[in-house]
Amino acid sequence: MEQFKKLKFGIVGLGLMGGSFAKVVKKYNLSTEVVGYDHNKEHQKQALELGLVEKIVQLDELLACDMIVLCIPVDAIVAFMPTLEKVSSNTTIIDFGSTKKLIVDNIPQSIKRSFIPAHPMTGTEKFGPSAAIDGLYEGKTIVLCDLDSCDELHRTRVLDIFNAIAMRIVHMDSSTHDIHACYMSHLPHAISFSLATTVMSHEDPQNIISLAAGGFKDMSRIAKSSPNMWTDIFRQNRENLLKSITIYEKQMGQVKQMLQDEDYDSIHKWMEKANTLHDIL
Repeated sequence: MEQFKKLKFGIVGLGLMGGSFAKVVKKYNLSTEVVGYDHNKEHQKQALELGLVEKIVQLDELLACDMIVLCIPVDAIVAFMPTLEKVSSNTTIIDFGSTKKLIVDNIPQSIKRSFIPAHPMTGTEKFGPSAAIDGLYEGKTIVLCDLDSCDELHRTRVLDIFNAIAMRIVHMDSSTHDIHACYMSHLPHAISFSLATTVMSHEDPQNIISLAAGGFKDMSRIAKSSPNMWTDIFRQNRENLLKSITIYEKQMGQVKQMLQDEDYDSIHKWMEKANTLHDIL
């Protein structure tokens, strides 16, 4: 990468994703300044106390940044985009929303050439500025969608930034992204929420505390994720999620039938096939 011109970053949403991104651009010396924009007064206070951003700004200063990073829920991104219509064509706008097609379909024409739809395939079940951590982005995958719609200046900027922080860059159209994100993220969350609900309805709290082991804790961890955020994601990717749940139900039906038939050889082969996933990961 040629000498990178440092940028002034404006981060909208100062929780896990926004706060961690602020940390990483500072760590790699990519910024002249990182400022924050968040309607939540407590988040503003925490972000300043934690040193995630240098200051909290109003909309006019946000629009003057070199790069605006939208780290808020998808519905909030769609609602916020019209406020960016008068931004300079030299300002790069990037979003970190979990679903992409709804965002892409609602980008105002006036900022379409400046807008980079992206999804970092990373995160934790925690939220808020205090959840911001070092190392959330390095080595992780970032999906960049529909880059052909963007000007070269903005494509180059984001590629330079994500290369600088050692992310694996994947290019994809927004519709395909939402299908893959469903299987890699949204379906696993649905399964985790279902598992947690099933156990809670069949076990008393004392047994859960006494008997829950590593496997259960691993599978149920993401059931601690924000219901507000994940209700929105389920709604936004509803059709893909319904299809994936139907396919998952078929798999569970097959193992149920093998158990009923006491066909343990087939169960063993079924498990062996599942084991091959970790040859890929």
